[in-house]
Amino acid sequence: MSCNLKLAQILLFLMRYLPFSFLGSYFCYDNPAALQTQVKQDMQVNTTKFMLLYAWYSWPNVVLCFLGGFLIDRVFGIRWGTIIFSCFVCIGQVVFALGGIFNAFWLMELGRFVFGIGGESLAVAQNTYAVSWFKGKELNLVFGLQLSMARIVRMLNNLMGQIESQIKNLVGSSWGMTCIFSLICALALAYLDLRAERILHKEQGKTGDVIKLTDIKDFSLPLWLVFVICVCYYVAVFPFIGLGKVFFIEKFGFTSQAASAINSVVYVISAPMSPVFGLLVDKTGKNIIWVLCAVATTLVSHMMLAFTLWNPWIAMCLLGLSYSLLACALWPMVAFVVPEHQLGTAYGFTQSIQNLGLAIISIIAGMILDNRGYLFLEVFFIACVSLSLLSVVLLYWVNCAQGGNLNYSAKQREEIKLSHTE
Repeated sequence: MSCNLKLAQILLFLMRYLPFSFLGSYFCYDNPAALQTQVKQDMQVNTTKFMLLYAWYSWPNVVLCFLGGFLIDRVFGIRWGTIIFSCFVCIGQVVFALGGIFNAFWLMELGRFVFGIGGESLAVAQNTYAVSWFKGKELNLVFGLQLSMARIVRMLNNLMGQIESQIKNLVGSSWGMTCIFSLICALALAYLDLRAERILHKEQGKTGDVIKLTDIKDFSLPLWLVFVICVCYYVAVFPFIGLGKVFFIEKFGFTSQAASAINSVVYVISAPMSPVFGLLVDKTGKNIIWVLCAVATTLVSHMMLAFTLWNPWIAMCLLGLSYSLLACALWPMVAFVVPEHQLGTAYGFTQSIQNLGLAIISIIAGMILDNRGYLFLEVFFIACVSLSLLSVVLLYWVNCAQGGNLNYSAKQREEIKLSHTE
């Protein structure tokens, strides 16, 4: 009994430290979006070049996310992998801040590149930690709690523009402390994970058979459709937020502060709603149906922003709700369709192709905005979300043909779990 009590306490601490160990990466990712006007003016760059700050973050992860998952699965283990990738995040943010201080755009690009080397691999470690310690119906809730912390710090990041106006030459340097705090939490998390492993008397994960690149062709069709949904959805969210502040100023006549506020409302809503939606998906199951609702609502949101002059708060609130719901329902599905020993690789590959999409779309979005304006950019985002919606429908039919496990209710999953333990 005392052993179980200790384990429960450790798992509770894991839930607490898990989001904080990735706080710095989440906070610093959207630094450029909060400072779009200031960076473009001070560095004298156009939108296309400004969006390179996001592209440079994504390019290394086209390879490193898959490699990061492989290293977590096969080489470092999850504990050392988390610590090493946290160090890259810290170094990259320091270099990025120095570029801002010395008005050196190339240095900011270098910082984002180094930051990206660790950032997405750190997210792979986060997902792997979650699915390693939390099984079954608790998994969606844990994903929701992680996402809630991510949204809170990204919301705070949108205050950076106002802070910059007060402390112009120090922007980025003090907030880089969030990365150091995250590194400390990663160390604490590694200790707690090691202690829990000792209490359970289980061996540390072995490397097993070496994963070959040819293994990718053995991924199931449902998993590939999850990849497509993920990429097409997020390329219509993150680049939009990256360019959203000026969009609300130009189209709706918002002040800079009001534009920052509405641009952050997606994260404001996601912070409390992510764990709520995670619990909802836990209790009901039906992951594909929830993903369908989220993508359809996002499509409506983008269409409202593109073709109407309705109060944009309505569309952005809908986007915040759908964004929260999709993450809670979509990401756990990866764990339902791959063997446990390949979870790190599967999540790594998901992040890899997502970053390929973000790197390409960030540049394309900047070019469209420079040459055609925001209306054409919104139409482009609508096309991306429409493709994601089509993929969800295909996933539903493919999953039905293969037994329907991705769309089981919570009761069905519990019955299957009990039947396997008997």
